[in-house]
Amino acid sequence: MEKYVKEYNLRTYECDKNGYLRIVTLFNILQDMADSHAADLGLGMEFCLSNGLAWVGANYHIKINRMPKIHEQIKIVTWPSEERKLGAIRDFAVYDATGNIVITATSQWILIDFARKRPVALKEKLPQYKVVNEHSMVSDFEKLPEVTRIDFAKEFSVRFDDIDINQHVNNALYPLWASESLEYAYREKYLPQEIEVAFKKESHLGESVNVAAQVDDMQTLHSITSLSDNRELSRVRIKWMEK
Repeated sequence: MEKYVKEYNLRTYECDKNGYLRIVTLFNILQDMADSHAADLGLGMEFCLSNGLAWVGANYHIKINRMPKIHEQIKIVTWPSEERKLGAIRDFAVYDATGNIVITATSQWILIDFARKRPVALKEKLPQYKVVNEHSMVSDFEKLPEVTRIDFAKEFSVRFDDIDINQHVNNALYPLWASESLEYAYREKYLPQEIEVAFKKESHLGESVNVAAQVDDMQTLHSITSLSDNRELSRVRIKWMEK
């Protein structure tokens, strides 16, 4: 199997006030790459909709050597690197114009029966496809620890435009909410160096969520919960580096 490759020129609206690629944009680009490649393999949205299935992200683990900046040309490469009984592993590598790797990422995707909201075995539901036995980085998607001390907290309301084709909050919003829960001075000083996200429950239109943040120097831990029933929607851990 050939890896899937696409080039992006980072536009003004995809970058923050200091010209760096936004966290939410990074996740959206990775999702776009995963969706496009899955479609090329015959495993994408059209296949899923016609078979009552849906791909849902379970985990992301991203390492950032350097955050790309506005108008920078980057090349992103992705490939399925491993197939497990209930989860497919997809890796990514992001290159700058000189060929240096600036970001590596790995992710775990679960195939669900859309009506029953239950995972299904990949080999039972998917046509056969090949994987590239290579990883851009190694992660066991370890269970992220609980927030034990709340240093900052912020509430968000789920908007119409936060909902994706699977009828729940798009995965890119959770790391965005996590980063937005921190104080302005912290964000001005630091950029993300490593991001781990575990998606636990769905969130829907009209819900209000709370993001609790624990700050330990250059590492932050976040728990995102629904205010209606206190169910935990996601956990996020971010390691930061000075700009």
